[in-house]
Amino acid sequence: MKTTQYFQYTRQRPDRAVIKDEWIEQVVRSPLREEIQSDGRIRRWARIPEMENRPLRVILLEDGETVHNAFFDRNFKE
Repeated sequence: MKTTQYFQYTRQRPDRAVIKDEWIEQVVRSPLREEIQSDGRIRRWARIPEMENRPLRVILLEDGETVHNAFFDRNFKE
């Protein structure tokens, strides 16, 4: 999985350390929803059953494969 330095840095936070690589890869492969940001980055969401079905948001760079950010999104609406 390709990642940015920003992702590697924020991954050290306790609230982000619980997010497994396999969950991120699941969101990238099979999102429930996808949006393109004005800067070209891609937002993808999927629910994670192991985390009480909480929605995980993954931000990818414009290349569609480099992970820039990943976090549980309290404001997600399907």
